[in-house]
This record gives sequence, C-alpha cells and structure tokens, in this order.
Amino acid sequence: MMSGYFNGTKAWITNGGIADVHVVVAAVDPELKGRGQASFIVPPKTKGLSQGQKYLKHGIRASHTAEVVLEDVRVPGRCLLGGKEKLDAKLARYREGTSSGKQPAMATFEATRPAVGAQALGVARAAYEFALDYAKERKAFGKPIIMHQAIAFKLANMITEIDAARLLIWRASWLAKNGGYKNAEGSQSKYYASEMAVKVTEDAIQILGGYGYTREYPVERWHRDAKIHTIFEGTSEIQQLVIARAISGLRVE
Repeated sequence: MMSGYFNGTKAWITNGGIADVHVVVAAVDPELKGRGQASFIVPPKTKGLSQGQKYLKHGIRASHTAEVVLEDVRVPGRCLLGGKEKLDAKLARYREGTSSGKQPAMATFEATRPAVGAQALGVARAAYEFALDYAKERKAFGKPIIMHQAIAFKLANMITEIDAARLLIWRASWLAKNGGYKNAEGSQSKYYASEMAVKVTEDAIQILGGYGYTREYPVERWHRDAKIHTIFEGTSEIQQLVIARAISGLRVE
C-alpha cells in the first residue's frame, strides 16, 4: 500500500498530542461515508502531528484531553491496522453492496461500553462507601444520621442501584467474551451505570450536606467525575437509541 497523507483535527482525544503512539481513524474511500474508514497507527514523533487545544474539564481533570492536529502527516502503508488486503476486500464488498458490516469505530464502542460502565460503577461505589461511613459517625438529634429514615432510605437505594449496575456490567462482559450481545447489553450496562453514578454521587453530597459541597470532602469531585460517563463512548441518548433499535429489530447501518 502506498503511503498516505492526513490532514485534519481530532477533538476530545485522551492523551492527545502527548501519547507516544496515536491511532487515527481516517476516511480512505469518502464515497462509502462511515464504512469507507480505516484505522492507522501514527508512529512516535511523526512530522506534522501536534497537540492543539487542551480542554479544561468539569471533571476527570487528571486525564489529559486535547485536540490532535494533523498537517500533511505521512503515514506509511505498513501502519494500516489489519493489512491492505483485508481493507481492499472489505471496501470492495461495501461498494458492491454485499456487506452489512459495522463501522470500525462503532464496533470498538460496542466492545468498550461495559468498561465505561465499570468506571462509573467504581465512582459510585466510592461515593456510597464514603457517605455510609459518614452517616454512621455523624450525629443529629442525639443519634447517627443513618438512624433517620430519610438518610437510611437514601443509602438503601444507593446500594441497590450500585448492585443492579454491577450485574448488568457482569452480564455484558460475559456476553462480549462468549459470543456477543443479543439486545445491546453493552449499551444497557453503560447507560444504566452512568446515570446511576450521577444520581448516587449527588445523593452522597446530599447526605453530607454543606460539607459535601465543599472540597474538604471528596464527594463533590466524584460527582463531577461521574457526569462524563453519560457523555463519552456515546451519550446516554445514543445508548437509548442503540437499545431501542436492538429490541425492535430495526438496525440502521
């Protein structure tokens, strides 16, 4: 395969511009739109690749997120993931209308969504455990606040939601390893766990009251960190769309 030159800007890239190796999904046959894409490894210190804007985020601030700028970036054919023959055969099938395969990037998202759900689960669990310990120690009206029904019920809901999300993630992970999803279980796990993490971390702040809103305690940070899980790897609304299409049997390629 002959070498190609890439130009463009990629947004919202984790470790963008500072990673040793970048993987770029690029259009190799624009007429095929999303199906005419291929993935390439961009080697370290490749001329023309640079970091653009670094994003200042609401949460997960320890994660470097930035634009990647490509200006006449030359990528040798050997850097194609999957090999030229496989790519040519796949594009030929798409041109002939004999393939209904998925867009590479979308297929990757399907595989990684349970992992994103697991991240959200971890954030929620940290907030719940901290709030539980706080509720056992903090006293109001002569007894620990966990003895008050308003707090006790909130904690009961939190652990129930956490365990439900964990089971969805376990199921999706098992299916991904043993034959694939039946009804978009990966999206189900990611959608449920992400929304759950936002709610659980918000409840943790509520249990701590004013202290929960300050940076003296970690629950406000977990709340900020939780929100991103409803956005990246496909928003919650996209997950609902994927699930709806799966259960209806109407898949749009």
